[in-house]
Amino acid sequence: MSSQPDCTPYPWVEKLIRIDTTSVLSNLGLIEMVRAYFNAHGVESVLTYDREQKKANLFATVPAASGATTGGIVLSGHTDVVPVTNQAWDSDPFVPTLRDGKLYGRGACDMKGFIGVALGLLPCMLKARLKAPIHFALSYDEEIGCAGAPSMIRELVERGIAPQGCIVGEPTNMGIVVAHKGINAYRCCVRGHAAHSSLQPQGVNAIEYAARLITFISDIARQSASEGPFDHDFNVPFTTAQTGTIKGGIAINTIPENCEFQFEFRNLPGIDPSDIYARIRAHAERVLLPEMQARVSSSDISFSTISTAPALDAGEKEALVGLISALRQDSTVSQVSYATEAGLFQQVGIPTIVCGPGSIEQAHKANEFVTLEQLASCESFLRKLIASQCD
Repeated sequence: MSSQPDCTPYPWVEKLIRIDTTSVLSNLGLIEMVRAYFNAHGVESVLTYDREQKKANLFATVPAASGATTGGIVLSGHTDVVPVTNQAWDSDPFVPTLRDGKLYGRGACDMKGFIGVALGLLPCMLKARLKAPIHFALSYDEEIGCAGAPSMIRELVERGIAPQGCIVGEPTNMGIVVAHKGINAYRCCVRGHAAHSSLQPQGVNAIEYAARLITFISDIARQSASEGPFDHDFNVPFTTAQTGTIKGGIAINTIPENCEFQFEFRNLPGIDPSDIYARIRAHAERVLLPEMQARVSSSDISFSTISTAPALDAGEKEALVGLISALRQDSTVSQVSYATEAGLFQQVGIPTIVCGPGSIEQAHKANEFVTLEQLASCESFLRKLIASQCD
């Protein structure tokens, strides 16, 4: 079976895959390349940086024929990708490789395929007599909790861009996703008191108290699964919760002084995640902590937020869904359990849907790929979208 890099009709997809933008690294190489491309076509870009100036979002506007830069449609995508560490790839994950109609590479479907196809159509957008602008919104650190996009969205609100709609190009096999769950991830640190295990009453076992809190989180999940509320348009129709990592203790014969674990819950649209978080904190502070401090006053339970991304609600986007359905000639819509940046746009009043090439089943795996058929479908859709925005 032959491998053929650099042989697709989507050179921008290939260029993007070639730049390693794993979340622990800077994305500035990619951002500067895209900004230079926009500049060469007379399109200005606005960058918003992280605190260390090592990563940036990019927001660029292709103006309407009238020169207007407000309103219009946003094409949104994240530039970061997940690691390839300890994954068994059949080819270099950062060398785009074509095999049997599939383009392999890290980020091929999640989500450099969508971004690359959209960038390739910039000349088409500039030639069209747009009645409303088309915006590009490229973010950083989506894969570690949608950490980058909020500053870009705040900036576009402050500038009064007021888009009429947003398409987030996460992989949906080009189907229309109108709702998804929110994700909320937290870290909990339990500090007890160390002692020799033979003197158990003198210590406060941090692991055991962490386990009791983890059990409480699991009880919340079981209650949600049995009692709801439910939304059966989701494949998992209730809010979920789980603990993902835990570490603590130094030896079998030492009562552990410290234990840290990370937990998350994924809430249905309409469920306030702060209520769930408040229940967990209240159990820690009102039930567990008094027991611990009655034995050793320095005991403590603390929480910190790792990341949050709001749910995407299905409502208030009829016009956008109608437009996209008409262009695709398919009115089928769906709801998914994974989270995207779409909820962040919706939070500031921008109607948003998720629609992009590739399958979420390929995302984050070794040998991630997107089919050329899906890229072609994306290109056809975006060309129709551009035409729909013309006089």
